[in-house]
Amino acid sequence: MKNDKQNIQIINSVSELHKLLGLPQPQHPLITLIDHAAVQPIDTNQNPNLVLNFYNITIKRSFKGQMKYGKSYYDFDEGTMSFMAPNQVIGIDDAANSNKEGWSLLFHPDLIRNYPLGAVIKNYGFFSYDLNEALHLSAEEEQLIEKGVQNIKTEYESRMDQYSQDVMVSSLALLLNYCNRFYNRQFVTRKMANTDVLTQFEKVLSKHFEDKTDQMLPTVQGLAKELSLSTSYLSDMLRTVTGQNTQQHIHNKVLENAKDLLTTTNLTVSEIAYKLGFEHPQSFSKLFKNKSGVSPLAFRQSFN
Repeated sequence: MKNDKQNIQIINSVSELHKLLGLPQPQHPLITLIDHAAVQPIDTNQNPNLVLNFYNITIKRSFKGQMKYGKSYYDFDEGTMSFMAPNQVIGIDDAANSNKEGWSLLFHPDLIRNYPLGAVIKNYGFFSYDLNEALHLSAEEEQLIEKGVQNIKTEYESRMDQYSQDVMVSSLALLLNYCNRFYNRQFVTRKMANTDVLTQFEKVLSKHFEDKTDQMLPTVQGLAKELSLSTSYLSDMLRTVTGQNTQQHIHNKVLENAKDLLTTTNLTVSEIAYKLGFEHPQSFSKLFKNKSGVSPLAFRQSFN
């Protein structure tokens, strides 16, 4: 995908999006449910990439082929659900290969801005997942999601009153909570995939400390990139499976290696800090004491 600014079209309103997709004027200015089958083909030569200033929740059905999950591929026939936050660049499907089975629920941040959901929506990490980290729904789960989405559609298609927006935002919050539950279920039930990712994660993390030429601390972003995962997905998966996020795993590995060096070498605390990738020994000492309850020097002395 090219990210040339000349090839990017920014869509700021629901009405703009409907016009681009060849759809009638929307029934609400801040939210819309789009049936993929009703969308007209778009000239990908004229509009190869879009930036949508909306939250986007999409279900695609009868996906043909395989979906990548971690570093493995899995066949599936049930519905898959993906999420996008505003201001992300997306590519338009080639009309010849696009999947017309499914829908997209899009809502502008202004819809939820003055509600509690507006403040907490950033906590739903799946809006930062990559598209290959889709939510795989069972038939029962998809029916529940469909019911919630149709309730939202019914509300904005009805005659608007002072409670309409309250009802829609409440329905959105409930929908996102269900999605959060289903993602956590997916982390738990896909044990083979998660075990594979966890094993690879441990190997990649250990390699950083074994590599004598790498004098930098491993980062969440770097580890996620090596595993071909988004940072949010990796942390959420690790938290569900192990109870700790990526940064906590990094700190644990730092502590483990620090304790080995403190008890098996004569390196000074500063030398150990630099060896582990810290720019400042004070940062290492602070982390060590926060994690172990004692300073590095006190820990070493306890073995003498």
